[in-house]
Amino acid sequence: MQWYLKVIKNYAEFGGRARRTEYWMFTLVNAVIVFLLSMLESIAGIMGIVTFLYSLAVLIPSLAVVVRRLHDSGRTGWWILVSLIPIVGGIVILVFMCLDSEQGDNEYGPNPKFEGEW
Repeated sequence: MQWYLKVIKNYAEFGGRARRTEYWMFTLVNAVIVFLLSMLESIAGIMGIVTFLYSLAVLIPSLAVVVRRLHDSGRTGWWILVSLIPIVGGIVILVFMCLDSEQGDNEYGPNPKFEGEW
């Protein structure tokens, strides 16, 4: 949960780097929240308005953590646009999200793996 809150606190911070753990824990918690909201909406018989509003609220933090994750693997944040390519784009972004950090510092900042933020 600390990783999820860290991403939310860095709401629109597109600079810097994000570890794989930060990205994947945010994605996991986000998916669980969307699933639970969807279940509650289906039980209550309402349309997906709450899920839509939640998704809209976390759109900017989600984009920011993806850009920081791309920075961590040594790529510019503009690589996020490759996800607009059907099927192939999503696979490319998935691979980039799974790649390990660049060793040491890069142009986007120090390696967060060694900043003691475990």
